Amino acid sequence: MTGPELLERYAAGERDFSGADLRGAALSGADLNSIDLRGANLSGADVSSTDLTGADLSGANLSGANLKDADLSYAILCDADLSDADLSGANRSGALQ
Repeated sequence: MTGPELLERYAAGERDFSGADLRGAALSGADLNSIDLRGANLSGADVSSTDLTGADLSGANLSGANLKDADLSYAILCDADLSDADLSGANRSGALQ
């Protein structure tokens, strides 16, 4: 799935993208609050400055992802792979890890 496809489907009201392959997707600055990305592959994705408030990212692969300045408040990050991810400036208040 491409970044633009996810954004279009999200805008249409879809929230369940569990298991989606979003490797290298460009999602910077998007509003994706309450999205379900359980087990999704976001390795190398650009989600900088993205609103992921309340997102379910449990078991997601975020290795090498750019999460700089992302809003991860109240997100579920249990078992997420955050190796080599850039979390500088990311808001993780209330996030479950």
